[in-house]
Amino acid sequence: MINAYAVENGQVVLREGLSDAAGLRRAVWIDLLNPSFEEEHAVQDALRIEVPTREEMQEIESSSRLYKEGEDLFLTANFLYGMEAGEFGSTAISFVLTGTTLITVRYATPKAFPTFALRCQKAPGLLSSADAVMLHLFEQIVDRLADILERVGTDMDRASASAFQAARPGMRATQRDAVLKGVLVTLGQVGEVTTRASETLLGLSRILTFVGAEKAMAVRKENQGTIKTLVRDVRSLVEHANFLNNRATFLLDAVLGIINVEQNGIIKTFTVVSVALMPPTLIASIYGMNFQHMPELNWVVGYPLALLLMVCTAVLPVLYFRRKGWL
Repeated sequence: MINAYAVENGQVVLREGLSDAAGLRRAVWIDLLNPSFEEEHAVQDALRIEVPTREEMQEIESSSRLYKEGEDLFLTANFLYGMEAGEFGSTAISFVLTGTTLITVRYATPKAFPTFALRCQKAPGLLSSADAVMLHLFEQIVDRLADILERVGTDMDRASASAFQAARPGMRATQRDAVLKGVLVTLGQVGEVTTRASETLLGLSRILTFVGAEKAMAVRKENQGTIKTLVRDVRSLVEHANFLNNRATFLLDAVLGIINVEQNGIIKTFTVVSVALMPPTLIASIYGMNFQHMPELNWVVGYPLALLLMVCTAVLPVLYFRRKGWL
């Protein structure tokens, strides 16, 4: 699918699908989403530039993701997507920056892209030049990542409160188990999101560093200050993502510690019960033997005395454990 954005008479003109070569050359931003073979070649023929294939976008070495051909920059990084649907992941997106056009090639839709497209419809000034489009799109991506990290921080606050509340006495064991299980699921999602967000921020940082080195040729002077602002924003988000990761690790250790305490309490209870039942078991075993000479068998009070002795041997260890503070 091709979406070509151009500014004509002060208005944004959107051409969808395959169009003539002249229309593509007039576009300031060409957004390729799951492009077909025909769409890729239409863009390549119109702009005389090679569009990266999906296989080339998956390569991880830096020289294959950030390079320059003539006056054109080819920039590729992984971006977080799918947070709205709850099935998030990372997708490689390529930015091809020429002197007149920005080409984006993607196979998924991070929310920043449709949001930025809507902003362009309302503010045609965002499409003043190809480099301005790219930098403003990066700003939208950074803003989106900031919102995601804020949401993750809020989820972690709730998970932390639930975990330490569950650790207090008075909550039923089944309810406590459900709360701690929910906290573990939340922490797993937080860790996955922050990891993918950090991957996105790392890719953006590398792109901005590369563009900054080529800004004299690739970025207009009025837009060069935006690069410094983006670098600062990305750096601050990286620090915040690291903070969230460290906090998630601490909370995970705390939850596992709470679970270990609960398990130790259960094991201790079973151990005490086992020890308390050992003397009665021993007595019952002795008097369950069929010896020919066992004087206690002729006692009138032998049976009640044996029962009383078993009860005493079960109760006395429990009282002793309580006195020691083991229960």
